[in-house]
Amino acid sequence: MKPPLVAVLATALCLSLTACPSQQPAASTADIPQPRQDAPAAIAEPLVDLEQLAQRLVANAAVKEGDTVMISGRGQDAVLMENIAVQVRRKGAFPLVAYSSDRLSKRLFFDVPEQYDTQPDALGLALAKVFDVGITLNNGTSENLFEDADPGRVAARSQAGEAVSQAFFNNNVRMLEVGNGLYPTAWRAQRMGMPEAELARMFWDGVNLDYSELQARGAQVKAALAAGNELHITHPNGTDFKVKVKGRPVMVSDGILSEDDIKQGGAAVAVYLPAGEVYTTPVPGSGNGRIVSTRDYFRGQAIDNLTVGVADGKVTSLTGSGPGFAGMKAEYDAVADERKNLFGFVDLGINPNIRLPAGSLVGNWVPAGAVTVGAGSNVWAGGDNSVAYGLTLFLPGSTVTLDGKTIVENGVLKL
Repeated sequence: MKPPLVAVLATALCLSLTACPSQQPAASTADIPQPRQDAPAAIAEPLVDLEQLAQRLVANAAVKEGDTVMISGRGQDAVLMENIAVQVRRKGAFPLVAYSSDRLSKRLFFDVPEQYDTQPDALGLALAKVFDVGITLNNGTSENLFEDADPGRVAARSQAGEAVSQAFFNNNVRMLEVGNGLYPTAWRAQRMGMPEAELARMFWDGVNLDYSELQARGAQVKAALAAGNELHITHPNGTDFKVKVKGRPVMVSDGILSEDDIKQGGAAVAVYLPAGEVYTTPVPGSGNGRIVSTRDYFRGQAIDNLTVGVADGKVTSLTGSGPGFAGMKAEYDAVADERKNLFGFVDLGINPNIRLPAGSLVGNWVPAGAVTVGAGSNVWAGGDNSVAYGLTLFLPGSTVTLDGKTIVENGVLKL
Protein backbone atom coordinates (compact mmCIF):
# COMPACT_ATOMS: atom_id res chain seq x y z
CA MET A 1 0.00 0.00 0.00
CA LYS A 2 0.99 3.64 -0.20
CA PRO A 3 2.78 4.12 3.15
CA PRO A 4 4.34 7.60 3.26
CA LEU A 5 2.84 8.76 6.55
CA VAL A 6 4.05 5.74 8.48
CA ALA A 7 7.18 5.45 6.34
CA VAL A 8 8.43 8.91 7.21
CA LEU A 9 8.19 8.15 10.91
CA ALA A 10 9.64 4.69 10.53
CA THR A 11 12.58 5.96 8.53
CA ALA A 12 13.44 8.35 11.29
CA LEU A 13 12.58 6.34 14.35
CA CYS A 14 11.49 2.85 13.18
CA LEU A 15 8.18 3.28 14.97
CA SER A 16 6.35 0.68 12.89
CA LEU A 17 7.43 -2.52 11.17
CA THR A 18 5.32 -1.90 8.09
CA ALA A 19 7.69 0.77 6.86
CA CYS A 20 10.96 -0.33 8.45
CA PRO A 21 11.93 -2.97 5.85
CA SER A 22 12.43 -0.35 3.15
CA GLN A 23 14.57 2.08 5.11
CA GLN A 24 18.35 1.73 5.14
CA PRO A 25 20.21 4.82 6.49
CA ALA A 26 23.45 5.21 8.47
CA ALA A 27 23.76 5.41 12.22
CA SER A 28 24.44 9.00 13.26
CA THR A 29 24.94 12.48 11.87
CA ALA A 30 28.38 12.50 13.47
CA ASP A 31 29.56 9.52 11.48
CA ILE A 32 27.92 9.76 8.07
CA PRO A 33 29.90 7.72 5.52
CA GLN A 34 30.97 9.29 2.26
CA PRO A 35 29.32 7.92 -0.89
CA ARG A 36 30.94 4.63 -1.82
CA GLN A 37 32.25 3.68 -5.22
CA ASP A 38 29.45 1.14 -5.53
CA ALA A 39 26.76 3.61 -4.39
CA PRO A 40 23.50 3.46 -6.38
CA ALA A 41 23.76 5.60 -9.49
CA ALA A 42 20.49 7.29 -8.47
CA ILE A 43 22.32 9.83 -6.31
CA ALA A 44 25.44 10.24 -8.45
CA GLU A 45 26.21 13.82 -9.41
CA PRO A 46 26.31 13.20 -13.21
CA LEU A 47 22.70 12.03 -13.14
CA VAL A 48 21.17 14.77 -11.02
CA ASP A 49 22.20 18.09 -9.50
CA LEU A 50 21.54 17.39 -5.81
CA GLU A 51 21.28 21.05 -4.87
CA GLN A 52 18.79 21.74 -7.62
CA LEU A 53 16.89 18.58 -6.71
CA ALA A 54 16.69 19.69 -3.07
CA GLN A 55 15.23 23.02 -4.18
CA ARG A 56 12.66 21.20 -6.28
CA LEU A 57 11.62 18.87 -3.46
CA VAL A 58 11.22 21.72 -0.99
CA ALA A 59 9.12 23.62 -3.53
CA ASN A 60 7.01 20.56 -4.35
CA ALA A 61 6.28 20.10 -0.64
CA ALA A 62 5.13 23.74 -0.44
CA VAL A 63 7.49 24.48 2.45
CA LYS A 64 6.97 28.00 3.78
CA GLU A 65 8.41 30.23 6.45
CA GLY A 66 7.82 28.94 9.97
CA ASP A 67 7.14 25.33 8.95
CA THR A 68 8.66 22.45 10.89
CA VAL A 69 10.02 19.84 8.48
CA MET A 70 11.23 16.29 9.14
CA ILE A 71 13.65 14.95 6.50
CA SER A 72 14.29 11.23 6.70
CA GLY A 73 16.22 8.62 4.77
CA ARG A 74 19.36 6.53 4.79
CA GLY A 75 23.00 7.50 5.16
CA GLN A 76 23.64 6.70 1.50
CA ASP A 77 21.58 9.79 0.71
CA ALA A 78 23.17 12.02 3.36
CA VAL A 79 24.26 14.73 0.91
CA LEU A 80 20.78 15.10 -0.55
CA MET A 81 19.16 15.14 2.89
CA GLU A 82 21.56 17.82 4.08
CA ASN A 83 20.90 19.86 0.93
CA ILE A 84 17.17 19.59 1.58
CA ALA A 85 17.72 20.80 5.16
CA VAL A 86 19.62 23.84 3.91
CA GLN A 87 16.89 24.65 1.38
CA VAL A 88 14.25 24.29 4.09
CA ARG A 89 16.11 26.70 6.34
CA ARG A 90 16.55 29.14 3.43
CA LYS A 91 12.75 29.29 3.32
CA GLY A 92 12.72 30.32 6.97
CA ALA A 93 11.48 26.88 8.00
CA PHE A 94 13.00 24.54 10.59
CA PRO A 95 14.46 21.17 9.47
CA LEU A 96 15.13 17.99 11.43
CA VAL A 97 17.25 15.36 9.64
CA ALA A 98 16.75 11.76 10.79
CA TYR A 99 18.70 8.67 9.75
CA SER A 100 18.10 4.96 10.25
CA SER A 101 19.75 1.67 9.22
CA ASP A 102 19.12 -1.99 8.44
CA ARG A 103 20.66 -2.95 11.75
CA LEU A 104 18.46 -0.63 13.78
CA SER A 105 15.30 -1.60 11.90
CA LYS A 106 15.91 -5.30 12.47
CA ARG A 107 16.86 -4.94 16.11
CA LEU A 108 13.82 -2.81 16.90
CA PHE A 109 11.71 -5.73 15.76
CA PHE A 110 13.57 -8.91 16.63
CA ASP A 111 15.26 -7.65 19.81
CA VAL A 112 12.26 -5.87 21.36
CA PRO A 113 9.96 -8.02 23.53
CA GLU A 114 6.68 -9.08 21.94
CA GLN A 115 4.77 -7.54 24.85
CA TYR A 116 5.40 -4.09 23.36
CA ASP A 117 4.02 -4.87 19.88
CA THR A 118 0.60 -3.48 20.76
CA GLN A 119 1.87 -0.55 22.82
CA PRO A 120 0.30 2.76 21.71
CA ASP A 121 2.86 4.90 19.89
CA ALA A 122 2.95 8.00 22.08
CA LEU A 123 5.94 9.51 20.29
CA GLY A 124 4.43 9.07 16.84
CA LEU A 125 1.21 10.71 17.95
CA ALA A 126 3.17 13.59 19.44
CA LEU A 127 5.18 14.09 16.23
CA ALA A 128 1.97 14.33 14.24
CA LYS A 129 1.28 17.50 16.23
CA VAL A 130 4.79 18.91 15.81
CA PHE A 131 5.62 18.66 12.11
CA ASP A 132 4.00 20.57 9.26
CA VAL A 133 5.90 18.70 6.53
CA GLY A 134 7.59 15.33 6.14
CA ILE A 135 10.06 14.58 3.31
CA THR A 136 11.30 11.02 3.04
CA LEU A 137 13.75 9.30 0.69
CA ASN A 138 12.32 5.81 0.45
CA ASN A 139 15.54 4.18 -0.75
CA GLY A 140 15.61 0.58 0.45
CA THR A 141 18.56 -1.59 -0.57
CA SER A 142 17.25 -4.79 1.05
CA GLU A 143 14.05 -6.52 0.01
CA ASN A 144 14.09 -9.34 2.57
CA LEU A 145 15.17 -7.52 5.73
CA PHE A 146 12.35 -9.07 7.76
CA GLU A 147 12.66 -12.61 6.51
CA ASP A 148 11.21 -15.06 9.08
CA ALA A 149 9.37 -12.30 10.96
CA ASP A 150 6.40 -13.71 12.85
CA PRO A 151 3.21 -12.77 10.90
CA GLY A 152 1.27 -12.25 14.11
CA ARG A 153 3.82 -9.76 15.40
CA VAL A 154 3.85 -7.96 12.05
CA ALA A 155 0.07 -7.61 12.22
CA ALA A 156 0.21 -6.37 15.81
CA ARG A 157 2.86 -3.75 15.02
CA SER A 158 0.89 -2.57 11.99
CA GLN A 159 -2.33 -2.27 13.96
CA ALA A 160 -0.56 -0.25 16.65
CA GLY A 161 0.67 2.15 13.96
CA GLU A 162 -2.76 2.87 12.47
CA ALA A 163 -3.47 5.69 14.91
CA VAL A 164 -0.22 7.43 13.95
CA SER A 165 -1.02 7.38 10.25
CA GLN A 166 -4.48 8.71 10.94
CA ALA A 167 -3.08 11.48 13.13
CA PHE A 168 -0.83 12.66 10.31
CA PHE A 169 -3.78 12.65 7.89
CA ASN A 170 -6.10 14.37 10.34
CA ASN A 171 -3.51 17.04 11.11
CA ASN A 172 -2.99 17.68 7.38
CA VAL A 173 0.77 17.17 7.56
CA ARG A 174 2.16 17.71 4.07
CA MET A 175 4.06 14.60 3.00
CA LEU A 176 6.50 14.09 0.14
CA GLU A 177 7.95 10.67 -0.63
CA VAL A 178 10.78 10.19 -3.11
CA GLY A 179 10.73 6.60 -4.32
CA ASN A 180 7.22 5.42 -5.16
CA GLY A 181 8.48 1.88 -5.70
CA LEU A 182 11.14 2.97 -8.21
CA TYR A 183 14.12 4.28 -6.21
CA PRO A 184 17.10 2.73 -8.04
CA THR A 185 18.64 -0.27 -6.33
CA ALA A 186 20.43 -3.33 -7.68
CA TRP A 187 17.63 -5.71 -6.70
CA ARG A 188 14.90 -3.52 -8.17
CA ALA A 189 16.76 -3.08 -11.46
CA GLN A 190 17.24 -6.85 -11.72
CA ARG A 191 13.57 -7.45 -10.99
CA MET A 192 12.52 -4.98 -13.69
CA GLY A 193 14.93 -6.43 -16.22
CA MET A 194 17.09 -3.35 -16.77
CA PRO A 195 20.59 -2.13 -15.82
CA GLU A 196 20.72 -0.14 -12.59
CA ALA A 197 22.12 2.91 -14.40
CA GLU A 198 19.19 2.81 -16.83
CA LEU A 199 16.72 2.56 -13.95
CA ALA A 200 18.43 5.53 -12.29
CA ARG A 201 18.17 7.65 -15.43
CA MET A 202 14.51 6.73 -15.85
CA PHE A 203 13.83 7.47 -12.20
CA TRP A 204 15.31 10.95 -12.25
CA ASP A 205 13.73 11.71 -15.63
CA GLY A 206 10.44 10.82 -13.97
CA VAL A 207 11.15 13.14 -11.06
CA ASN A 208 12.47 16.03 -13.18
CA LEU A 209 9.73 16.20 -15.81
CA ASP A 210 7.54 19.18 -16.73
CA TYR A 211 5.02 19.21 -13.90
CA SER A 212 2.69 21.60 -15.71
CA GLU A 213 2.31 19.01 -18.47
CA LEU A 214 1.68 16.28 -15.89
CA GLN A 215 -0.94 18.45 -14.16
CA ALA A 216 -2.77 18.95 -17.45
CA ARG A 217 -2.72 15.23 -18.21
CA GLY A 218 -3.89 14.44 -14.70
CA ALA A 219 -6.77 16.89 -14.94
CA GLN A 220 -7.90 15.29 -18.20
CA VAL A 221 -7.91 11.75 -16.79
CA LYS A 222 -9.54 12.93 -13.57
CA ALA A 223 -12.38 14.59 -15.49
CA ALA A 224 -13.03 11.38 -17.42
CA LEU A 225 -13.15 9.21 -14.28
CA ALA A 226 -15.28 11.72 -12.40
CA ALA A 227 -17.87 11.66 -15.18
CA GLY A 228 -17.98 7.88 -15.40
CA ASN A 229 -19.90 5.10 -13.70
CA GLU A 230 -18.27 1.69 -14.14
CA LEU A 231 -14.71 0.54 -14.81
CA HIS A 232 -14.05 -2.83 -16.43
CA ILE A 233 -10.49 -4.18 -16.19
CA THR A 234 -9.36 -7.16 -18.27
CA HIS A 235 -6.07 -8.88 -19.02
CA PRO A 236 -5.03 -12.02 -20.93
CA ASN A 237 -3.86 -13.50 -17.61
CA GLY A 238 -7.48 -14.00 -16.56
CA THR A 239 -8.25 -10.68 -14.92
CA ASP A 240 -11.90 -9.74 -15.46
CA PHE A 241 -13.14 -7.23 -12.94
CA LYS A 242 -15.85 -4.58 -12.78
CA VAL A 243 -16.27 -1.83 -10.21
CA LYS A 244 -18.47 1.25 -9.92
CA VAL A 245 -16.92 4.63 -9.21
CA LYS A 246 -19.79 7.03 -9.87
CA GLY A 247 -19.74 9.95 -7.49
CA ARG A 248 -16.51 8.91 -5.79
CA PRO A 249 -13.73 11.46 -5.24
CA VAL A 250 -10.99 11.31 -7.87
CA MET A 251 -7.49 12.37 -6.84
CA VAL A 252 -4.41 13.24 -8.88
CA SER A 253 -0.79 12.76 -7.83
CA ASP A 254 0.89 15.29 -10.11
CA GLY A 255 3.95 16.03 -7.98
CA ILE A 256 3.00 19.48 -6.71
CA LEU A 257 0.97 20.64 -3.73
CA SER A 258 -1.32 23.41 -4.90
CA GLU A 259 -3.24 25.84 -2.72
CA ASP A 260 -6.39 23.83 -3.44
CA ASP A 261 -4.64 20.64 -2.28
CA ILE A 262 -3.57 22.30 0.94
CA LYS A 263 -7.08 23.60 1.59
CA GLN A 264 -8.50 20.14 0.99
CA GLY A 265 -5.97 18.49 3.33
CA GLY A 266 -5.83 14.79 4.20
CA ALA A 267 -4.80 12.59 1.31
CA ALA A 268 -4.60 15.61 -1.01
CA VAL A 269 -1.43 16.83 0.71
CA ALA A 270 0.61 13.69 0.00
CA VAL A 271 3.08 13.78 -2.91
CA TYR A 272 4.71 10.68 -4.39
CA LEU A 273 7.73 11.10 -6.67
CA PRO A 274 8.08 10.12 -9.44
CA ALA A 275 4.54 11.42 -9.73
CA GLY A 276 1.87 10.59 -12.24
CA GLU A 277 -1.22 8.82 -10.92
CA VAL A 278 -4.97 9.31 -10.96
CA TYR A 279 -6.89 7.22 -8.44
CA THR A 280 -10.31 6.71 -7.01
CA THR A 281 -12.15 4.47 -4.58
CA PRO A 282 -15.16 2.23 -5.24
CA VAL A 283 -18.81 2.76 -4.58
CA PRO A 284 -19.31 0.79 -1.34
CA GLY A 285 -20.39 -2.77 -2.04
CA SER A 286 -19.31 -2.67 -5.69
CA GLY A 287 -16.52 -4.70 -7.24
CA ASN A 288 -17.01 -8.14 -8.76
CA GLY A 289 -14.77 -10.54 -10.63
CA ARG A 290 -11.26 -11.90 -10.62
CA ILE A 291 -7.96 -10.01 -10.43
CA VAL A 292 -4.69 -11.73 -11.35
CA SER A 293 -1.19 -10.37 -10.76
CA THR A 294 1.09 -12.43 -13.01
CA ARG A 295 4.24 -11.78 -11.00
CA ASP A 296 4.70 -10.27 -7.57
CA TYR A 297 7.21 -10.59 -4.73
CA PHE A 298 7.10 -11.01 -0.98
CA ARG A 299 10.36 -10.23 0.81
CA GLY A 300 12.35 -11.05 -2.29
CA GLN A 301 10.56 -14.29 -3.14
CA ALA A 302 8.45 -14.56 -6.28
CA ILE A 303 4.69 -15.03 -6.24
CA ASP A 304 3.16 -16.35 -9.46
CA ASN A 305 -0.42 -15.69 -10.55
CA LEU A 306 -1.61 -14.07 -7.34
CA THR A 307 -5.35 -14.35 -7.85
CA VAL A 308 -7.96 -12.43 -5.88
CA GLY A 309 -11.67 -13.16 -6.10
CA VAL A 310 -13.97 -10.25 -5.27
CA ALA A 311 -17.74 -10.32 -4.77
CA ASP A 312 -19.84 -7.27 -3.88
CA GLY A 313 -16.75 -5.31 -2.92
CA LYS A 314 -15.16 -7.92 -0.64
CA VAL A 315 -12.24 -10.28 -1.17
CA THR A 316 -13.59 -13.82 -1.11
CA SER A 317 -10.54 -15.83 -2.18
CA LEU A 318 -6.76 -15.45 -2.38
CA THR A 319 -4.63 -18.00 -4.20
CA GLY A 320 -1.24 -18.15 -5.88
CA SER A 321 1.96 -20.13 -6.25
CA GLY A 322 5.70 -19.64 -6.10
CA PRO A 323 8.07 -19.52 -3.12
CA GLY A 324 6.74 -16.20 -1.81
CA PHE A 325 3.04 -17.05 -1.68
CA ALA A 326 2.95 -19.00 1.59
CA GLY A 327 4.64 -16.18 3.53
CA MET A 328 2.44 -13.53 1.97
CA LYS A 329 -0.72 -15.54 2.70
CA ALA A 330 0.38 -16.15 6.30
CA GLU A 331 0.82 -12.40 6.83
CA TYR A 332 -2.55 -11.71 5.22
CA ASP A 333 -4.27 -14.32 7.40
CA ALA A 334 -2.67 -12.89 10.54
CA VAL A 335 -4.54 -9.59 10.09
CA ALA A 336 -7.73 -10.14 12.10
CA ASP A 337 -9.40 -6.92 10.92
CA GLU A 338 -12.11 -7.63 8.31
CA ARG A 339 -11.50 -4.23 6.72
CA LYS A 340 -8.53 -5.84 4.98
CA ASN A 341 -11.02 -7.57 2.65
CA LEU A 342 -12.76 -4.45 1.36
CA PHE A 343 -11.86 -3.60 -2.23
CA GLY A 344 -10.03 -0.30 -1.93
CA PHE A 345 -8.94 1.56 -5.06
CA VAL A 346 -8.19 1.78 -8.77
CA ASP A 347 -5.03 3.65 -9.77
CA LEU A 348 -4.07 4.68 -13.32
CA GLY A 349 -0.52 5.74 -14.21
CA ILE A 350 -0.03 8.84 -16.38
CA ASN A 351 3.75 9.59 -16.33
CA PRO A 352 5.16 9.38 -19.89
CA ASN A 353 8.80 9.48 -18.69
CA ILE A 354 8.56 6.18 -16.80
CA ARG A 355 8.76 3.25 -19.19
CA LEU A 356 9.34 -0.30 -18.02
CA PRO A 357 10.84 -2.85 -20.43
CA ALA A 358 8.37 -4.28 -22.93
CA GLY A 359 6.79 -7.43 -21.62
CA SER A 360 7.81 -6.76 -18.01
CA LEU A 361 5.69 -8.81 -15.62
CA VAL A 362 6.52 -6.50 -12.70
CA GLY A 363 4.46 -3.35 -12.54
CA ASN A 364 4.60 0.05 -10.89
CA TRP A 365 2.15 2.83 -10.10
CA VAL A 366 3.20 5.60 -12.45
CA PRO A 367 4.03 4.58 -16.06
CA ALA A 368 1.44 6.00 -18.46
CA GLY A 369 -1.12 3.23 -18.94
CA ALA A 370 -0.23 1.36 -15.74
CA VAL A 371 -3.16 -0.16 -13.84
CA THR A 372 -3.00 -0.90 -10.12
CA VAL A 373 -5.80 -2.08 -7.84
CA GLY A 374 -5.96 -3.12 -4.23
CA ALA A 375 -7.90 -4.03 -1.13
CA GLY A 376 -7.63 -2.79 2.43
CA SER A 377 -6.16 0.60 3.29
CA ASN A 378 -7.34 3.38 0.98
CA VAL A 379 -7.20 6.56 3.07
CA TRP A 380 -4.27 7.66 0.91
CA ALA A 381 -6.60 7.45 -2.13
CA GLY A 382 -9.36 9.53 -0.55
CA GLY A 383 -11.24 6.64 1.00
CA ASP A 384 -12.18 5.97 4.61
CA ASN A 385 -10.59 2.57 5.25
CA SER A 386 -7.62 3.15 7.55
CA VAL A 387 -6.84 -0.50 8.31
CA ALA A 388 -3.08 -0.95 8.67
CA TYR A 389 -2.86 -3.45 5.83
CA GLY A 390 -3.02 -3.14 2.07
CA LEU A 391 -3.11 -5.75 -0.69
CA THR A 392 -1.76 -4.17 -3.88
CA LEU A 393 -1.84 -5.79 -7.33
CA PHE A 394 0.03 -4.33 -10.31
CA LEU A 395 -1.57 -5.21 -13.65
CA PRO A 396 0.79 -4.10 -16.46
CA GLY A 397 -0.61 -4.60 -19.94
CA SER A 398 -4.24 -4.37 -18.89
CA THR A 399 -7.18 -2.98 -20.82
CA VAL A 400 -9.65 -0.70 -19.05
CA THR A 401 -12.99 0.54 -20.28
CA LEU A 402 -15.09 3.25 -18.65
CA ASP A 403 -18.77 2.80 -19.43
CA GLY A 404 -17.76 0.85 -22.53
CA LYS A 405 -15.16 3.38 -23.77
CA THR A 406 -11.55 2.17 -23.83
CA ILE A 407 -9.32 4.41 -21.71
CA VAL A 408 -6.34 2.00 -21.41
CA GLU A 409 -5.59 -0.55 -24.12
CA ASN A 410 -3.00 -3.27 -23.51
CA GLY A 411 -1.13 -0.97 -21.16
CA VAL A 412 -1.38 2.17 -23.34
CA LEU A 413 -3.22 5.19 -21.96
CA LYS A 414 -5.83 6.39 -24.45
CA LEU A 415 -7.02 9.54 -22.70
